[in-house]
Amino acid sequence: MGENGRVQLQQLFSPSVQHTLDVIGIFVFAISGALLAVRKNFDVFGIAVLAEVTALGGGLFRDVVIGAVPPAAFTDLGYFLTPLLATIVVFFLHPHVERIQAAVLVFDAAGLGLFAVSGTTKAYSYGLNLTASATLGLATAVGGGVLRDVLANEVPSLLRWDRDLYAVPAIVGATMVVLCIHYDVLTPLTSGLAVVTAFALRLLAMRFHWRAPRAWNRRSTVSEEETRQRSR
Repeated sequence: MGENGRVQLQQLFSPSVQHTLDVIGIFVFAISGALLAVRKNFDVFGIAVLAEVTALGGGLFRDVVIGAVPPAAFTDLGYFLTPLLATIVVFFLHPHVERIQAAVLVFDAAGLGLFAVSGTTKAYSYGLNLTASATLGLATAVGGGVLRDVLANEVPSLLRWDRDLYAVPAIVGATMVVLCIHYDVLTPLTSGLAVVTAFALRLLAMRFHWRAPRAWNRRSTVSEEETRQRSR
């Protein structure tokens, strides 16, 4: 897919549709960041920071790398204000939001798939090769969560053996996109299929507790029970 293909790629979705999908994903990711801040007993400023970082961190990293500056988070007021709306919702209603945590996780899984696909296509449209585009698609999907955990002084969920697969569904979605680009079959339908595939894999991982394997013949002085207690 050459320069013409890159132009066609930018036209896959209308700007209004893409913007709406982005805002939905940003809101859901912001909710997850704000909830973690509440659990950590942060004040309202800390809740807002974690919501903003979780929602926008991956996209900011991608935009800086590909040279899409200033990043969309600083040029579109809706992107910046949406996490603040999530902050207000969680600040006043966090007991109710906690009760629908399962629903939040479902939407988070949808956001994961959406950002993996949109991040990959945007990176490729800015001239990156297929491998780099898929890598930035992954970073778009999981980067905010990594920054959230670091700021909250936790080992990023992405790196923990006791958490259900998170990066793998995003990798699968991004890989499907670059394969479609390579074979010149990327359309709104195939892009949607990549989103749905990543979404479904994440849901299955949560349902059946699929986890990545650890080192073969691992030797550790820390018992699994201690690890579980530290993760609580």
